[in-house]
Amino acid sequence: MNHLEQLVAEWLQYNGYFVRQSVPVGKRAKGGFEGELDVVGYKPGTKHLLHVECSLDSDSWSQRKARFQGKLERGRKYIRDMFPGIALPDKTDQKIVLQYTSAGHAELAGAAVVSVRDLIHEVVDGLRETSPASGAVPSTLPLLRTLQLAADALAKDGGGARLIPVSEVQTSVPERKG
Repeated sequence: MNHLEQLVAEWLQYNGYFVRQSVPVGKRAKGGFEGELDVVGYKPGTKHLLHVECSLDSDSWSQRKARFQGKLERGRKYIRDMFPGIALPDKTDQKIVLQYTSAGHAELAGAAVVSVRDLIHEVVDGLRETSPASGAVPSTLPLLRTLQLAADALAKDGGGARLIPVSEVQTSVPERKG
């Protein structure tokens, strides 16, 4: 599992979903599986069933379409096996989270596309009104907790103190005033 899948899973958990991650599906008779579903979440209160595939690739759209068609089809075929004993809705909401995308690509292989940038905005906006002091994201969700700290820090001016001098930072970092 990569950090993007982990972030999606944490965001769903934080919002009340039961989550399964990196689940092999389609067991083959001679061993192995047909594939894997990145993140699947089910929210009992609203009966929302969500299958999310994540990718940091920079493949062409035709390559992505071929790859994601299979992943999404496996999701529709096997998702009910992931929550045995739970009456799931007939419809599965499917999304693809991509690092590299453009405005003209809102859909891929029948699923809505969400850019990583939009996901980060969704998470930060969702955490903006929470306080790390009085309403900290649980420590069991470390990526989400880090984004909560970042959202809080960006909302307020810092004191200007640094852990690493600007001259030692590997990327160009502007000097902060104050």
